[in-house]
Formats: sequence, structure tokens, C-alpha cells
Amino acid sequence: ERLEREAPTREEIPPSLADPRESVPVDFEELPEHLEDRQQAGIVSADPDPADEGIRITGALRFNASVRDFDRGSKKRAGDSGFELFRLGVQGEKNDFLISAQYRFYPYMNTLHHGWIGYDFGSRGRVKLGVSQVPFGLLPYAAHNYWFGVPYYAGLADNHDMGIQYVNAADPWDFRLAFYKNEELGDSTSLNRYAFDVVRVGDQQNEEINRVNARLARTFGPGGRATHEIGMSGQFAGLFNRTTGTTGHHWALSGHVDTRIDRWNFQAQLAGYEYNPKNPPGVSGQTVTLGALGTSYEIASKGMIAVGNVAYTVPVAWARVDQLVVYNNYSLLFHKSGGFRDSKINTIGAAFGMGPLFVYVDWIQAKNMPFFQNGSLAGGGESSWMNRFNVNLGYYW
Repeated sequence: ERLEREAPTREEIPPSLADPRESVPVDFEELPEHLEDRQQAGIVSADPDPADEGIRITGALRFNASVRDFDRGSKKRAGDSGFELFRLGVQGEKNDFLISAQYRFYPYMNTLHHGWIGYDFGSRGRVKLGVSQVPFGLLPYAAHNYWFGVPYYAGLADNHDMGIQYVNAADPWDFRLAFYKNEELGDSTSLNRYAFDVVRVGDQQNEEINRVNARLARTFGPGGRATHEIGMSGQFAGLFNRTTGTTGHHWALSGHVDTRIDRWNFQAQLAGYEYNPKNPPGVSGQTVTLGALGTSYEIASKGMIAVGNVAYTVPVAWARVDQLVVYNNYSLLFHKSGGFRDSKINTIGAAFGMGPLFVYVDWIQAKNMPFFQNGSLAGGGESSWMNRFNVNLGYYW
């Protein structure tokens, strides 16, 4: 449980994206791939444990290698590899006051991943103030693999924003309520961010404000051979347009099941979302712009997201391997506004834990997904499956 799961890496950033505030056309074939951070294939909470008093320094150094069948150069070179991430963090508790923060250094940007201070009220829960993970859907992650799935790229998983959150996770109930004033950086034009948010690029001048999130889940059979978490989540936010000076709205709802039976883990989630921007004449409301990792793309303003994941923790007797998890993760964006083509991603892979080392080996198949040639979460896009073989190696402390 010492390890933290990570995500995709980007290759070299195109010169046109050196200034993230510059409005430029997006060429997904050249775009660097992504990344993100997760807790580990076993899924553990990122919150400090109040039983462990003290502050500790955390960090990671990661490298990535990949082969992409939709990139002629990648195939001819038999793949590419390089430095992906160096990060430092602090985490812990002292006198019931909590802290958790992490800053990341990528080849193409530096950014805050999360950073909050909190107070632990014991059985009455805890409060976090700052940039915290948004309580929505499957937690802490809606995937087991390194690349994540559709919810992350739609801004509805592993998102972190600026606000205040209350958490009461006493078995069997888990209740979370949060108010987020805005996205995490206080600058909706900046694309140098970890999680995908509504951003202002070109004619798209919308930004999320004053969002309320609520999540309620109940675990059946806690501590037993089979446990089942069933939960619902919702969020509602204003969508302020800087050009018109008026406010539209955004909402999302989700239901999920997270089942663990012995070494098996089964996850399912169904979510719906809608953006209703107040754009000026001539700017379509069929899409909004999301941005992170130094780039941006369009997403249909209305849609449904489905997730189906399975993972198995393999018993291992090898001296050097203390954890081995195999998985298949599938997610889908469908019923898009405008009748746009569906977006899908499926990942078959395995994660190995070896002391401080953690390795992901993934075969990622995507149809009409960003970062896979001309894939899109809005209109147009790809009608065939694209493939990426990915290996990520990280050292964690």
C-alpha cells in the first residue's frame, strides 16, 4: 500500500504549445500523451491517517516507454522512451491538523497536483480546505491502469479544485460534501494543470464557478469476504462566460458499484452530464473546451459515460515481487449532443510492485479518444480502434 498509481506520459511538447495561453489548433497526432496520479492497483486513500502523527516527505521518479500503431514514426523507431515525472509532496498530521500536498515536474510543465490543509474531528469526520480531489463517482479512481479512462478525460474523475470539503467515512457510510469556488489554479486560461477543467481558449470563454458536490455511499459486508460499495454522486455549478458576462450552468450525476470478493475487484459506473453555456452569438453551445497537461480539446456539451472494470490480485511467491494485479478496464462516452460519434477506451494490463518500484504494462485500445490520432470527445474523430503499448516504471518514497 506504499505505492501510488500513475498515468500516461506525454512525449515531447510541440513548439506551438510552448505557451499554454496561446490559442492554437490542436494536432492530436503530435500531442504529448498524458499522465496522472493514482493510489495503486489495490486502491488506497490519499488522505493522511490521523493515527500516524507526524509529517513525511513523499516523492516519485518515473520513466515511460511506448509504441503507438497510429504513429508511423513510433512504429519505425520500435517505440519511444524517456523521463516522465519527478514529484515531491508532504503528507501527515499534527495535533489533529492535517496536510496533504504534491507538486509535479514534467518535461513540458510544472504544476500543483493537490494541496490542502484540514482538521480531523475524529468520529465526526474531517474538513479539507484548499485544492482537494472532487468527490464524484468511483473513488479514489475510476480505473486500475496507468492511462485511466473516459471519466478522467471528461473531467469527471481524479479532478482537483479549489474549495472546502467535508468527509465522514465511518463504516458503513461514506458521505462527502464540497463547495468549489473555481478550478485549482485560479486562472481558467492556464493549461498547465493536472486535471481537466473547463478552460478559456479562443471563442470558448466559459469557466466553472461555485460548484457544489455531494457523494453518498454505503458499504455492505465491511470486513468480510465480499464487500459491496453502492453510491450516488451529484454536482451542480455555474458556467460563467467572460465575453457575455452571463452565467449558464453545468450538472453531472453518477451511480456506482465497487465490489471486492476475495482477490477480485469489480467496478461499474454510469454517469450523465450537461453543460449549458451562455455563449455570444456565433459560438456553438454543442461543445465546451476542457484543458490540462498543456493542451485543450472540445467535449460534447451533453453525454453519458459508462465504466466497467475488473481486476485480480495474483498471489505471488517470487522473492522480488510483492504485488501483482491484472486488470481489464473499459469506458465509453455515448449519447453525445449533436449526434457525435461515441468515444471508447479499453485497457488490458498488469501492475507489479517490487519494494519501492512499481511498473505498469498496458495494452491500450481507443476509438475516437483524444491523444489517439484524430480522436475526439466531441464531433468528427476516428471510427477505428487505435493501439498503444505502454510501460511505466516508477520509484516511490
